Amino acid sequence: MTARDDIVAAARGWIGTPYRHQASVKGVGADCLGLLRGVWRETMGPEPEAPPAYAPDWAEAPGTAEAMAEAARRHMVEIAATEARAGDVLLFRMRRHGPAKHAAIVSGVDRMIHAWSGHAVVETHIGRWWRARAAFAFRFPHIED
Repeated sequence: MTARDDIVAAARGWIGTPYRHQASVKGVGADCLGLLRGVWRETMGPEPEAPPAYAPDWAEAPGTAEAMAEAARRHMVEIAATEARAGDVLLFRMRRHGPAKHAAIVSGVDRMIHAWSGHAVVETHIGRWWRARAAFAFRFPHIED
């Protein structure tokens, strides 16, 4: 069993890691998916599947509707976005009617850890802008409460 605190501590260990598209190496480079993959490896063990190569606009391509959410459903427990707590994962739509293509780990009340283009991994406030874009939430498997 993994505790929520373990997930948050692992995610905080990535803070300051530079943004690198498709990367997942603590201190070297990560994108939002790479951060989730790295935290998974640190807290859950080997990754359950390797992600395919993806371009920065991957989720916009035809036939990829909700690809990130579908992948999360294969390995995590889906919950309501309003129920996400520390250690859970939020997926965001960056455009109002676009697919969810950004991920973050909730680190506390109204706080999240994420990587996004042009920024290192950071812990930030989940403000109105982010809340309005939260489309899905997932819990890591076998979480101790």
